Amino acid sequence: MDKLDQTDKTILRILQTDSKKTAKEIASMLNLTPSPVYERIRRLENQGFIKKYVAILDKKRIERSVTAICQVSMRYHDETFIDEFEEQIQDLKEVQECYHMAGQVDFILKIHVKSLEEYHEFVRYKLSKIKNIGVLNSTFVIKEIKHTSEYYI
Repeated sequence: MDKLDQTDKTILRILQTDSKKTAKEIASMLNLTPSPVYERIRRLENQGFIKKYVAILDKKRIERSVTAICQVSMRYHDETFIDEFEEQIQDLKEVQECYHMAGQVDFILKIHVKSLEEYHEFVRYKLSKIKNIGVLNSTFVIKEIKHTSEYYI
């Protein structure tokens, strides 16, 4: 995989801020012509630096304002149980992020729901149905201080 030069990094920073910027707009910002900027963007996509383009939604407007961080500890750490958990968590639409951890907990989940009642139903009827979960520990966000999808490059 090729290394990123300063122009590539600048293009990536711009696209992370606003992925709707066109090659022409980015070229103008960088005092370049559109064609090489377009080619750089395509190369960055083809090489996997840019995985996909998304719209970031306002969680309050779509009624998903309750954010829960759920720590999951497994009873047994057999590879089969871990694989099953990772497979089953993919089907839970409420789970936005899932991380396999080293340390006291095995997984950390970031979950967005409409209300505490909806979270209770999610845990009771969906999450707790996954075999081999030993302990669930939930905490709730009371104020979001910083949220970004941008990587520092």
